[in-house]
Amino acid sequence: MLLKGKIAVVHGAGGAIGGAVASAFAREGAKLFLGGRNLAPVEAVAKGIVASGGEAQAAAVDALDESQVNQHAASVAGSAGRIDIVLNAIGFPVVQGVPLLDLQRDDFVVPIATWTMTQFLTARAAARHMVPRRSGVILTLSASPARLAVALTGGFGVACAAVEGLTRTLAAELSPQGVRVVCMRPHRIDETLGHNADFDMAPDAFRRLIEDMTLLKRLPTLDMVASTAVFLASDHAAAMSGTVANLSCGMSVD
Repeated sequence: MLLKGKIAVVHGAGGAIGGAVASAFAREGAKLFLGGRNLAPVEAVAKGIVASGGEAQAAAVDALDESQVNQHAASVAGSAGRIDIVLNAIGFPVVQGVPLLDLQRDDFVVPIATWTMTQFLTARAAARHMVPRRSGVILTLSASPARLAVALTGGFGVACAAVEGLTRTLAAELSPQGVRVVCMRPHRIDETLGHNADFDMAPDAFRRLIEDMTLLKRLPTLDMVASTAVFLASDHAAAMSGTVANLSCGMSVD
């Protein structure tokens, strides 16, 4: 087990990525503390982990609320003795499919402010408990538009690029104190594709379009993302910090 005995916090655990990563962490031996604004889906993930023999606790935590984030981190560190891993995979509002010249100011700003702020809050809260022990892994999350010149992505691509910049800054400050910071950058994930209301295309046509834009001609899966998260959080990735794990199937090339 790559994460045996590790204490992991996952925000947005009721969502597709958060739930998949939390379950993968548990299978590899981590004890999970799961948070989300809506408690019911987080509890469902926790119950699934426990039913499979793992350890997980669920809590209602708004990852955009500084006080709630800090209190949750303090509670986890107090009960478990430490925090070894943190991942923030919350969902956030995004308007795409509209040219920037026609985009409303708030529609541009909200994803940037939301995504960077929540990643900052959850990373900072966990790091305050990691630094004294000189040990820990902070996983952030972006997406392929962070490195692409693609039209009609609104503020989303800017938000993703900002999180990758935040990752590097956090790593510069925290790595000398024993805390690694790594970002994961998937493309659109296969199982979560569904109907895209932001683009006036049939689902099958939209899928073919974004698959064809990748070098591998396919989309990453939740299992790929979760397995990579396990590796990055483990000692096998001990040489990695301040970098981005590119999971875009070649959609973006570094």
